[in-house]
Amino acid sequence: ISTLYEHGTFITSIRYYKYKVNLYLLNGFYVEVFVNHKRGQIEKVGLLDRCHTRMKFYCDQIRLTFN
Repeated sequence: ISTLYEHGTFITSIRYYKYKVNLYLLNGFYVEVFVNHKRGQIEKVGLLDRCHTRMKFYCDQIRLTFN
């Protein structure tokens, strides 16, 4: 997480079920950080799955580029 926050670029955030999902760009990869606000903690960090239905929420807000 510290590497992501220090060297990554914040792109946007979305609400997804009980999470606020922050999207970052790090070394050419999109990384999602799932934050559970009720618990006040990060529950999951992972690479963005381009095939997931969550892509619609990101694409509605910004234009993602994939090389």
